[in-house]
Amino acid sequence: VLDSQYGTYVWPCAVVLAQYLWAHRRSLPGKRVLEIGAGVSLPGVVAARCGAQVILSDSEELPQCLQSCRSSCLMNRLPHVPVLGLTWGRVSPELLSLAPIDVILGSDVFFDPKDFEDILTTIYFLLEKNPHAQFWTTYQVRSADWSIEALLHKWNLKSIHVPLHSFGADKEHLASSSMPGRHTIEMMIISLAQSEGT
Repeated sequence: VLDSQYGTYVWPCAVVLAQYLWAHRRSLPGKRVLEIGAGVSLPGVVAARCGAQVILSDSEELPQCLQSCRSSCLMNRLPHVPVLGLTWGRVSPELLSLAPIDVILGSDVFFDPKDFEDILTTIYFLLEKNPHAQFWTTYQVRSADWSIEALLHKWNLKSIHVPLHSFGADKEHLASSSMPGRHTIEMMIISLAQSEGT
């Protein structure tokens, strides 16, 4: 059962995305980064510690998750990182007034198919406003039947698969978890389909 407690746990996907950020740390200083569905905010915290200008966000309906974002910032000596309530699929003053961004982060946001289109609607809105931005996301393969392919096409988005071995994240211990079951993690970068004339 999914509940707000899920935003207070470091999921294997967050560790893998944090590893990607660490592997690309030299490109992060000065980058404007937004993490969506941040929860404990491991990727966003890593990006901020590497010199990015980070904004953390989680659902405005989950104050416990927003507090988790703030706590992570304080524990990592990042008291000035803003935390916003942004709910996927909902246009809000916070979403409309966001400063320009270069990278959107999302670890394990694709965990419930009923949210997939709301997530991609929000991503599309942000990429339309920031055409050169990219969405860096990791996800856990939970069902062979779940796919965002049709939604990417519908929202004029494209994705590139990023092999975990290309940034040293293919080690079994890296995304280990006390949660039961096998944890197959994948990463992709999503951008606007027409951004490169395609």
